Amino acid sequence: MEKFENIKDRALARKGGESGLKSCLPKVKSPRTVAALGNDRVLAEMTRCVFQAGFVWRVVNAKWDDFERVFFAFKPEALVRLSPEQIEAIAKNPAIIRNMQKIKSVQLNAQFILDMSREHDSFGKFLKSWPKEDLVGLHRLLKRQGSRLGGATGPRSLRNLGVDTFLLSGDVVKCLQQAGLEIADNPTSQRDLAQVQAAFNTWHQESGLSYSHMSRICSCSIGENYLPEQLQY
Repeated sequence: MEKFENIKDRALARKGGESGLKSCLPKVKSPRTVAALGNDRVLAEMTRCVFQAGFVWRVVNAKWDDFERVFFAFKPEALVRLSPEQIEAIAKNPAIIRNMQKIKSVQLNAQFILDMSREHDSFGKFLKSWPKEDLVGLHRLLKRQGSRLGGATGPRSLRNLGVDTFLLSGDVVKCLQQAGLEIADNPTSQRDLAQVQAAFNTWHQESGLSYSHMSRICSCSIGENYLPEQLQY
């Protein structure tokens, strides 16, 4: 497998050196800061990513203050108590995006967060305790136990919260394939994901970089050369 140093060198050349590449890197919070995340902020970011999936992101962002109001500032304890009739009323509210399945996911993810919090005191503490050597396991858990958190949605919500994680965008997958991994263009099988995790684990040991930064550097090393402000995740 290709050394990560070579991948980073390509990204540096495309981004104009260290300062240019650094401006493209996502923020990664410390484990202590991740542990302190409020359950309401976790649910808010999950919801934002769920509603942005397959939709125009700027429309969701423009309505976000109304989302916060309609969904009780994303307090999980309040949302799990909503009756079906109250959910129906929310789905008719023109202040938000009226997609019933996505609206239902808010209550389901509120329950998911509370369930995990009962075991770990908070969802943030659960995230802090998860080993980086098994991020594919964390992504799988979000998909299976959360609602509409499969694909890129769950991992992207983690990235937006500052959790250290890789994302499998098209360019990241191309970088991994170029580095020597025999994986599908949309790697979803356990075999492919095990290879991806092993590659990032090896590169982490080589470089000492966070998984979030390695992932972004991979995406900057190949494909269209986006400006920092154009990088969505």
